[in-house]
Amino acid sequence: MELLERAQEFETRKMSNMSTSDRVEASREAKDLILSINEIYKETKDENLMDVMKRLTVKKKKIEKRLNGVPLV
Repeated sequence: MELLERAQEFETRKMSNMSTSDRVEASREAKDLILSINEIYKETKDENLMDVMKRLTVKKKKIEKRLNGVPLV
């Protein structure tokens, strides 16, 4: 599947030294991948797809945490 190959490439991509626009783009790409995989998961209920979605979500949350910054209080 091409979608799983894109997800694998996204997971192995380096996330250090990214600009803000790169982070926004990466976050959007992760969201797109997660939603696309979810559509397939709804039909097949394959646990491997769920694992991929979980790993992508963790990486997406890290990116968004860096984008949003630390709350002041």
